[in-house]
Amino acid sequence: MHAALPDSAAPAPQTPPFVAMVAGETSGDLLAGLLLEGLRRRWPALVSGGIGGPRMEHHGFAAWWPHHKLSVHGYGWEVLRSYREIVGIRKQLQARLLAQRPDVFIGVDAPDFNLDLERNLREQGIKTVHFVCPSIWAWRAERVEKIRRSVDHVLCIFPFEPALLARHGISATYVGHPLANVIPLEPDKAAARKALGLLPGDRVLALLPGSRVSEVNHLSQRFFEAARLVQQAQDAIKIIVPAVPALRPAIEAAAARAGMLEHVQIVNGQSHTVLAACDLTLIASGTATLEAALFKRPMVIAYRMGWLSWQIMRRKQLQPWVGLPNILSGEFIVPELLQDQATPAAMAAAVLQCLSDMEHQPAKMAALQQRFLALHHSLQRDTSTLATDAIEKILAR
Repeated sequence: MHAALPDSAAPAPQTPPFVAMVAGETSGDLLAGLLLEGLRRRWPALVSGGIGGPRMEHHGFAAWWPHHKLSVHGYGWEVLRSYREIVGIRKQLQARLLAQRPDVFIGVDAPDFNLDLERNLREQGIKTVHFVCPSIWAWRAERVEKIRRSVDHVLCIFPFEPALLARHGISATYVGHPLANVIPLEPDKAAARKALGLLPGDRVLALLPGSRVSEVNHLSQRFFEAARLVQQAQDAIKIIVPAVPALRPAIEAAAARAGMLEHVQIVNGQSHTVLAACDLTLIASGTATLEAALFKRPMVIAYRMGWLSWQIMRRKQLQPWVGLPNILSGEFIVPELLQDQATPAAMAAAVLQCLSDMEHQPAKMAALQQRFLALHHSLQRDTSTLATDAIEKILAR
């Protein structure tokens, strides 16, 4: 399911290419790191640089700016506070790339930053690839014209996307979702619990209030207040929170305000270990919801943002779901609580209902596990090789 690149392309260059990349946020760093792993297998002496994080740097990437500089989400004040710095970074980066002329620029997600940069680079003759199709099928359908102007090729992580892009004249390849290969089909819960100091028989709730500053500001205290209500109903439950290290002070402060700092276990990073160890999760909408589904963990999805951001997003939304497990399934297989619905009481009630289902409706939970397993299989591909093949053909044009 992809729009094929020309078979007549010349052989790939033998000299290692210079690949420029931009990845924002933790999820982009993860995706870009997996892509760089495949590129370096093909070209061990690959030169790469731009904006990225530690997973990219592990594969020899030169991070001229750290990826968290782009970790801004929403509209209104959330963006305006950082707008000047982000625009300045993009101008400096563009000037550097036009001077150094990479063989290809790969924008990893972060479409608000990358698409304009890709368009400007492409107009100056630099080949451009965008990794992760912007979710034009969910909201902001008007963005498809910008994609067509900005990129030579799109690497898609969901199977229905290349056909959608082809209808708009955009070349694309389905490469699978990298996380489907990173996360095992059968996660080792026992090993994860041992790593976190949890007992095999513990009932464990994971809280994932997001990886962005704005998400933590809007969600974390509500999540902890919901957790307090859950713990009042089931006092033996263990609550664990994987925190982005830079955001840990804000998360601890939110836990303290909710009176929960002494009643939860906060760990640096380790979100995959936490998801493998938990029984269920209260989780912010985003890539983490797909990770939870791939770990086969029941979840309650919640999200809240600034009022202006919510009004704009709601008007642009094209589907009734925001959580990736629901979007990919085409129905509400897990509950979503958004904006005014995302109250501590409502979140706690949904978590307690899920705990009750786990105890009293095993058939219902087994059916959910099978949905998650089928979703996992549908996303499993040799992502790094397929993506590298597509990039090699772009380089050879």
